[in-house]
Amino acid sequence: MTNTPQQHPLIAHKISLLRDKRVKPKQFRELVNELGVLIGYQATANLDLIETKQVESPVAPFTGVRLKDEIAIFPIMRAGLGLVDSLLTLIPTARVHHLGLYREHSTLLPVEYYNKLPQECTVDVGFVVDPMIATGGTAVAAINMLKEWGLKKIKFIGLIGSTVGIKVLRDAHPDVEIHVGVIDENLTDEGYIIPGCGDAGDRIFKTL
Repeated sequence: MTNTPQQHPLIAHKISLLRDKRVKPKQFRELVNELGVLIGYQATANLDLIETKQVESPVAPFTGVRLKDEIAIFPIMRAGLGLVDSLLTLIPTARVHHLGLYREHSTLLPVEYYNKLPQECTVDVGFVVDPMIATGGTAVAAINMLKEWGLKKIKFIGLIGSTVGIKVLRDAHPDVEIHVGVIDENLTDEGYIIPGCGDAGDRIFKTL
C-alpha cells in the first residue's frame, strides 16, 4: 500500500518550501522534521491499542489505553537521521536502531556499511525512515535486513518518492506500507528525483 497525503495543504506547502534551493540547512532540517511529524501521524493511524487498568481523572474513573506493540524506528543513515525526532515526538517510547546504507554512484546499488541490530528481534512494528525514495534500492536493502533479522511488520516513511522507486519497493515488499508526502515522476541519470529536493543528506548536514 502506498499512502500519499500530498493533498493535505500543510504537507503540500512544506514540500514546496523544502524543494527550494535557496532554503538554508537550518530551515531545511526544520521542514524535514515538521513533515516527518505530519506524515508520521498518518502512518501511525492503525497501530493497535490495549486497555490499561482503571485510573482516576479529576472527575471520574476511566479505563485507559496504550500502544500494544513494541515499536522501533530505523533511520537509513545519513539522511534518515533527520526524521528520527519526528517519530520520537509521536512515539517517545520507541527504540532507535541505525542502518548504514549508501548508494554507490556509478552502479546506483546500495552498499551496507553499518548494522548493529541486536541478535534477537524483539520489535513488533518497525518504521524505516528516509526522506527520499529515488531508485528504491536502498529502501529495499534496508527492509531485507530487517526481515532477515525477524521483523514481521514494517512501514516506510519518506517525504518525496519517485514513481520508479516506489514501484521497486512495492514489488519487492508488497506487505510494507509506504507513506510519502509526494510522488515525482522522473529520475536523472545519476538517480536523483526530478524535481525532488536534491541530496537530502547534504542539505540536512550542510555538506554540499
